[in-house]
Amino acid sequence: MTDTADSDRPADSAFPVSVDRPRRELEELLRELIGRAEDVLITQGRLQTLLAATNAVTSDLTLPVVLRTIAQAACGVAHAKYGALGVLSPDGRGLSEFITVGVDADTAARIGPPPAGRGLLGALIVDPRPVRLKDLATDPRSVGFPPNHPPMKSFLGVPVHTRGTVFGNLYLAESASGEFSAEDEELIRALAATAGVAIDNARMFERGQRREQWLEASAEISRQLLSSTGEDPLQLVAHRTRAVAAADLVTVVLPTADARRVIVEFASGEGADDLHGYSYPVAGSVVGEVFETRGPVVLDDVEASGRVLHLSQALAVGPVMAVPLVGNERLRGALVVGRRRGARRFDDSDVTMALTFANHAALALELADARSDQQKMMLLEDRERIGRDLHDHVVQRLFAAGLLIDSVSAGLSDDRAVQRLGDVVTQLDKTISQIRTTIFQLSGPVGTQLGQTRGAVLAVADDVTDALGFQPGVRFRGPVDAVVDEALLDDLVAVVRECLTNVAKHAQATSAEVLVDADPTRLTVAVIDDGIGIGASGRRSGLKNLRARARAHHGDATIGLASPSAEDGRPGTAVRWSVPLGVAGS
Repeated sequence: MTDTADSDRPADSAFPVSVDRPRRELEELLRELIGRAEDVLITQGRLQTLLAATNAVTSDLTLPVVLRTIAQAACGVAHAKYGALGVLSPDGRGLSEFITVGVDADTAARIGPPPAGRGLLGALIVDPRPVRLKDLATDPRSVGFPPNHPPMKSFLGVPVHTRGTVFGNLYLAESASGEFSAEDEELIRALAATAGVAIDNARMFERGQRREQWLEASAEISRQLLSSTGEDPLQLVAHRTRAVAAADLVTVVLPTADARRVIVEFASGEGADDLHGYSYPVAGSVVGEVFETRGPVVLDDVEASGRVLHLSQALAVGPVMAVPLVGNERLRGALVVGRRRGARRFDDSDVTMALTFANHAALALELADARSDQQKMMLLEDRERIGRDLHDHVVQRLFAAGLLIDSVSAGLSDDRAVQRLGDVVTQLDKTISQIRTTIFQLSGPVGTQLGQTRGAVLAVADDVTDALGFQPGVRFRGPVDAVVDEALLDDLVAVVRECLTNVAKHAQATSAEVLVDADPTRLTVAVIDDGIGIGASGRRSGLKNLRARARAHHGDATIGLASPSAEDGRPGTAVRWSVPLGVAGS
């Protein structure tokens, strides 16, 4: 029975089948667990990469460093070969900055200017939502690459928001796996959110630093205003504004007495020497708009705006802000700040602090006027005291001496002695008359020469404008008003008028410039035009008069070609009139 029972069992070959099934299921389950564990490890690794990228992005508060770190971190998180962060322009219509990763400097130079934000890059500007493409060429918004651009196929673009507005966009290309996944997109979106916070913090830190620098400079200027020694407060305003505002050129401009022109009183930065003393009409200029509105004017690009601005005479400026110098009773001038074309525009915090500096500059002018008035009052008081002493003491004593001499001569019989005493009395009378004349002169106005020279030259330039057909340029260099006396001023004005009149009559010029240059030892006037030149006949009829006026002050005058090598047939004319100062007769 036992054998019979054994013969009824299933065949031995069937037993392994029942054993292998759960083994295979166990193996499949283990493989699934291992796969999921690998996925978890991969996800954990990517999350760690994202965490490291977040730490890198938030580890620095310097905005340029933060922007580059964001682009680098995005490439690491999404395993992208190329990355870029495009910063939107202030008007939101294009890109003002484009920070790249993965493209070396030589390649970038061969590619040319950075993209302005058109095509597929511009699509994210118009519609700030993520864009993920397996092949850039298949998207109708793609406009292709410029020459020398490295090939790129896969693409991922994600906007970066700060305080609810779009700051810029993250662009990634050439995924290591061939295309960017949905997980890549989620990770980059998470990084972009962190980047927005980091950018906002960096901006706040940068503004705080600038505000601190403005306040430190403001305190320095306040100390200088209260001091009677050291650097001129207006010059200090120009220097400190240039440093704190990261500007390339800063000027302080003041209006002329008739308010028709402005003069660059102080300049600091590139081309400052060329601008100091430069003068031009107010009408149609940026400064003219400041004078009219009595408020700040901010431009992103002067050339694009078509406005007239003196900074352009010395430097290719782009962003500009001009703020008024408003005193207690009137507008005193303007503070004009410029950066090179392509530089960062001036923001509201820059304008706010510049207005504070402008108030300091206006206060400096008010204090300068008050000190000048105080000095004039002190001088008038001294003159009054001297005149009173001369009248009450010297004149009376001389008059008494004359009466005494008259009484003595009346008792003399020697006619010769009487004649000699009479001559003495006559001399005393003349001396008394001269003293009284001096007393009257001491009672005259003080400081009538202040600004007289520059005003007279500018008036001549305005007078001949109609005859010329254009407004001549006028520049001053050095202490012109301080070194030119009344006698020299008459000849200076006559020289400028004769030179400009000759330009109007003979030169057929389209532009002319007058430069009045003074130092403690010499005064030089140069009048230069771009006309047809002096010609073979030598247009020198007026040179005789110019030389005669120069010789009267021990100087000289010359005339020649402004550009002897000119190839356009219009070399222009340069007249130079120069006289020494501090010499008898000058």
